[in-house]
Amino acid sequence: MLVIIGLIVVTAAVVGGFVTQGGNIHILLSGEKALIIFGIAAGALIISASAKGMKGIISSLVKMFTSKTYSKGDYTEVLMMLGEIFSKIRKEGLVSIEADVDDPGGSSIFSKYPKFLKNHHAVALVTDTLRTVMTTSIQPYELDALLDTELDTCHAELMKPVKSVAYIAESFPGIGIVAAVLGIILTMEKIAEPPEVLGAAVGAALVGTMLGVLLCYGFAGPIAKNMEAIAHEERDFLAVLKVALVAFVGGAAPQIAVEFGRRAIPADTKPLFLEIEEASRQLKGK
Repeated sequence: MLVIIGLIVVTAAVVGGFVTQGGNIHILLSGEKALIIFGIAAGALIISASAKGMKGIISSLVKMFTSKTYSKGDYTEVLMMLGEIFSKIRKEGLVSIEADVDDPGGSSIFSKYPKFLKNHHAVALVTDTLRTVMTTSIQPYELDALLDTELDTCHAELMKPVKSVAYIAESFPGIGIVAAVLGIILTMEKIAEPPEVLGAAVGAALVGTMLGVLLCYGFAGPIAKNMEAIAHEERDFLAVLKVALVAFVGGAAPQIAVEFGRRAIPADTKPLFLEIEEASRQLKGK
């Protein structure tokens, strides 16, 4: 929602400021300049990105407009889920969660947390880690390094669409100049026309430069920054899972392992110790 509001504010500021100074709105709504700029940008994006990359860009843009950021409640829920898993392992052994790991959607524990199940990165990290622990004698320090590698790989994957959009953002001023030069070329063909005609033609050509700079710093650049923030937030969420899992595998009691995870949560969304304790009591009381 904030993204949409921001886009509206930028557009309103530019158009409103231009019109209030007596500008002709029809000059800004030049379809020819928009066709040139957006056409070149789309072509450059297609050339620079693979089919998988284009899919990732679309997915990231959709997520930016539709997904909410992780809240304190989201972190509390995932800590409760980990606490349940850890407690079951401590009481019944690793074999007891084999069915949960093999079929997370049908698990009596995981199914309580539908938002977690929708996060394929988080589900893969938890289930693959538990499978590794069940089938190998991996040491805590080895697991820590293994999960760091997974987090880095996941983050790099999430950053690919960001880099593509940032590349196009940086290209917009140059693309705008191309549109402006084409407009100047057309203007030179009218050199014999009266000054008012030439002035209008030059003004229309300069719209290309203006649009290129505006799209870079007012739209595409901020969108890339928003996508980057979402990628960092996703890594922060996965890091909480990693810290709790490594702590438990290292021998920490379920409650202590959950506390390790809580301490890794960013400060602005970190639930208090008492809030986690209260959530645990409510879960046990169900």
